[in-house]
Amino acid sequence: MNSDIRKFIFNDLQSVEGYIDPPDALVFLTLLQTQNLQDLKGGVAEIGVFYGRSYFLMKAATGIRQPVLAIDLFNLNDDDDGTPSQYRRFLANGEKLGLPVDENLIIHGDSTALTPQEIVDKVGQTRFFSIDGGHMLHHVASDAALATATLAPHGVIAFDDTFNPAWPEVTVGVADFLRQKADELRPFCMTKYKTYVCRSEFHAFYTAAIRESGHLAAFEHVETEFLGSTAIRLNNPMGRRMVYELMVHAGMRGLSERVYR
Repeated sequence: MNSDIRKFIFNDLQSVEGYIDPPDALVFLTLLQTQNLQDLKGGVAEIGVFYGRSYFLMKAATGIRQPVLAIDLFNLNDDDDGTPSQYRRFLANGEKLGLPVDENLIIHGDSTALTPQEIVDKVGQTRFFSIDGGHMLHHVASDAALATATLAPHGVIAFDDTFNPAWPEVTVGVADFLRQKADELRPFCMTKYKTYVCRSEFHAFYTAAIRESGHLAAFEHVETEFLGSTAIRLNNPMGRRMVYELMVHAGMRGLSERVYR
């Protein structure tokens, strides 16, 4: 089963426009599989779906019958008739991958206008919440508060672009949020692109899941202090990253998974 889903991540999923760095794809897989094994239930939600690359990864990792909620404006690339093509391509990607989208689990609109109850009504309390929506300070603050209000006791929030210099307000917003929630939420894992956060009582549990994961054995694990919490930073050496990108661009997607074993 693990080999099948890794093949899906490094091959089939690459046909979906968008980007999720291999370390983060494998962290998503690790956390969702750990929750599955421990029977830690709840819905999964994502703000900022784009064309669905990380969304379909979460569907594959949780199982086709598990609720995964997509939240997006879906207003990209209007067709000649004025209809946004992003939504149609998102649905088509699900059919192509054999992971059809449940249109009852889609919210079209601005996430900052949502209430926690609207999300809970769709999927219940969330066990995994991916935030990759608006990148301005008010977006980050609103989305973080929304995710926290829906989070199950064992839930995880994944913040995208937390240290991306192109989006400095994301860095400020996440840091502000974690300082405000220091008694409740703690970061436990960091990559080049994302920061992963859980409730304090599950910090040791998820830290161990990251440290012991076979999916993540290829990366250097570095303990980092971040806002009073110890987090594992997964270092992806430039040499490995370059080999992976060369293989992908050379049409060797099916073999690129071996770089991260």
